[in-house]
Amino acid sequence: MELSKNYTPAAIEDKWYQLWLKKGYFNSTPDERTPFTVVIPPPNVTGVLHMGHTLNETVQDILVRKARMSGYNACWVPGSDHASIATEAKVVQMLKEKGIDKNSLSREAFLQYAFEWKEKYGGIIYSQIAKLGCSVDWNRVTFTMDDHYYKAVIKVFVEMYNQGLLYRGARMINWDVQAKTALSDEEVEYRDIEGKLYYVKYKIVDSYEITDDSNAINYITVATQRPETIMGDVAVCVNPNDERYTHLHGKKVMVPLINKAVPVITDEYVDPAFGTGALKITPAHDIHDYEIGLKHHLEVIDTLTEDGKISEAGQVFIGLDRFEARKRAVEQLKEEGLLIKEEEYTTRLGFSQRTNVVVEPRISTQWFVRMKELAGPALEAVTSGNIAIHPGDKFLATYKYWLENVKDWCISRQLWWGQQIPAWYDENGRIIVAENEAAARELYSGKYGVSNAQLRQDADVLDTWFSSWLWPIEVFYGITNPGNKDVEYYYPTNVLVTGQDIIFFWVARMIMAGMQFKQEKPFSDVYFTGMVRDKLGRKMSKSLGNSPDLLVLIDKYGADAVRFGIMISSPAGNDLLFDEAALEQGRNFNNKLWNAMKLVKMWEEKQAGSKKEQTLSNGEEGSGESAFAVQWFENRLSEVRGEVEDLMKGFKLSEALKTIYSLIWDDFCSWYLEWVKPGFEQPVNAAIYQKTIAFFDDLLQLLHPFMPFITEEIYHLLKERTDDLCVKQFAPLQPANTIILAEGALLKAAITTLRDARNKNGLKPKDAIQLYIQSENSNQFKASEHILVKQVNAEGIAYTEEPVPNTIVVTLEKDKFFIAAENKVDVEALRNELLKDMEYQKRFVESVMKKLTNEKFLQNAKPEVVALERKKKMDAEARIKTIEESLINL
Repeated sequence: MELSKNYTPAAIEDKWYQLWLKKGYFNSTPDERTPFTVVIPPPNVTGVLHMGHTLNETVQDILVRKARMSGYNACWVPGSDHASIATEAKVVQMLKEKGIDKNSLSREAFLQYAFEWKEKYGGIIYSQIAKLGCSVDWNRVTFTMDDHYYKAVIKVFVEMYNQGLLYRGARMINWDVQAKTALSDEEVEYRDIEGKLYYVKYKIVDSYEITDDSNAINYITVATQRPETIMGDVAVCVNPNDERYTHLHGKKVMVPLINKAVPVITDEYVDPAFGTGALKITPAHDIHDYEIGLKHHLEVIDTLTEDGKISEAGQVFIGLDRFEARKRAVEQLKEEGLLIKEEEYTTRLGFSQRTNVVVEPRISTQWFVRMKELAGPALEAVTSGNIAIHPGDKFLATYKYWLENVKDWCISRQLWWGQQIPAWYDENGRIIVAENEAAARELYSGKYGVSNAQLRQDADVLDTWFSSWLWPIEVFYGITNPGNKDVEYYYPTNVLVTGQDIIFFWVARMIMAGMQFKQEKPFSDVYFTGMVRDKLGRKMSKSLGNSPDLLVLIDKYGADAVRFGIMISSPAGNDLLFDEAALEQGRNFNNKLWNAMKLVKMWEEKQAGSKKEQTLSNGEEGSGESAFAVQWFENRLSEVRGEVEDLMKGFKLSEALKTIYSLIWDDFCSWYLEWVKPGFEQPVNAAIYQKTIAFFDDLLQLLHPFMPFITEEIYHLLKERTDDLCVKQFAPLQPANTIILAEGALLKAAITTLRDARNKNGLKPKDAIQLYIQSENSNQFKASEHILVKQVNAEGIAYTEEPVPNTIVVTLEKDKFFIAAENKVDVEALRNELLKDMEYQKRFVESVMKKLTNEKFLQNAKPEVVALERKKKMDAEARIKTIEESLINL
């Protein structure tokens, strides 16, 4: 079969994914094996995979494929989240484009449109997951609005209400004026922005009676960031210990813009040093004002509508957007002479993570979860080590702080897309909570003795996170069918791979749900990936236009190269700077593998020795020089397999990939294949060929979890197969022979050093040399002597106890190599080169000594940095000694 010059991924990737699906390799059912379970963090049904998803899905696939090839019953559950706010916004926009107003539709009609939209666009993300090569069990796809999942959410709500873990009440909450819904605290993103502080006069009522001095101050100055809320002021508050305002205690001031008299009250909450030390109290629009209002029994005047416009209660600027009203308020204050000054001011503003609008504090009747009761078990599960967080040193403290200071969770949303709250109200506002209307009526009848009451279901839906916190349980029907075979086998899951940005939204809440509803942790390990940023360090986003299209990248580079590129750049838990050059490196790696395969395939038809003669004994002609290469690489492979196993157990996947990459690119391609490659037009020893194929198989298997497509393709091209690499089981780990590894490392170093010396001294590769070795151990190159001769083009090797005159001297550790090349060495040029090198080395030693004699450096530098500098000094001094000896020999 004729092989293409370079690896072309497109057709190959689709071919293998379809074959894996056809053979059911990704499907899982309970059996006698140990399960390895992963549930995908369900991406929003609204979107497409961005680079953060790509990293997340790739990490999961690596872990799942590795587990599957290690004898585990691997089960990876895919799915998507209904994303209440985001999806409803998309559907509303779609309806608007059709000329349909959501408010003109019934709830049922709107939901029909929403489900149609989900069916049309929801599959896009699944096709991308498949395109990336993710080995998910497609028989287990779950959607958070599936019938069973919907019922699970409702069931949990009812149980929690009956246990007293839910309550309904009027509280100050975060309000999204665009989506027109409540948000939880965790859905608000705070940013430092440049704003203005406005200094406004509040005239003192009846101040003219105090003095007739025209220069007397007859107002109190209040500094505010939000003049558009002045109409909701119900008091001005000062610190009782602030002597500047003692004379105003009990007095009244006039609220500007609407000329309403309000009291001056005192409270130690007010910071006399901030602004003017006088605080306007607007309980409807600030959480701290709200708390002061409760304490002092003040009126609450909400001057904003649900979409952020001035309400009738505002009296002025009615119907204007809040920020337009701010401009108008400032203009009017200027006109009336009530604005003293404006001052630039840095402040923290909350933005909705869903719509990116400024969030409004708003008093609203909502449903809440009592979080304190749930936080304790979730905190203990992590602090006890029952659940391990990776990297723990970075995220454990954050997790603990949030749970130790957790606030009640607002779970009601003023939307139609989602699980409708299972609460019914009678005409008097009395609440009945039940899983359906029939059950609600039965409960109501039993409680109040009325069988035909007018009951109205709560129109709100539940927060999306109130459904997704059940994900590890209900994907296996653990809530709707407790104790079923799947949930008993697969739960708890093994690893959760997710982004650090949802540690509170999702991770902590899943642990709470697991401990509450299953009395068991939902997973054993949590691996937090870093944030994907562009090469300028900016977070990738659609607004910046710096987030590439995954499918475009796969079309250009292939899925394996994309997976390689994002993983090679991704140290555990740290943000990664995405650069397309890493994908180019992945594509080059593909071609390196492809070319190595083609080289080995060229040897297939030219093998020396029958099957009976396929041995590697040193006595066999032609195989002695390759025997060491085989022994060395066999042990190097064992060594790396052990390293990779340890790295993957510690979730250091990027480091594991780098280790495999180096093993293949350097050790296998650059060294081993060169050492065993037959001479021009010469056949390869049959035993060597078979061992090389076996090594190639092992390398492909090691790499497969990271780059599944090309490894499967090459695996089948190397020889006829009856199995597939995708499910090939790893052989048990074998200990590596450290003596052979050390000999191999010395051989590589010797070849590199001698080649470098040849090059520096103008010896062309075809120029043969005579090599003399002065060593304490004359046997250390005995097994690899043939390789050394061939690799440095030496006519022979001789061992000597004395320096050899008129030669090029090379030192490697305790060994010295003397290169003799008759009529090839320009002694004078070599002397000059050595003198130049010695001068450089002496200057280098001086620069290192400046550091090592600097007390400040020694005190502040890490011990390993100091040790490295000392090693540099020793190496340079050894080089100087070698140069001096070389000069004596010339």
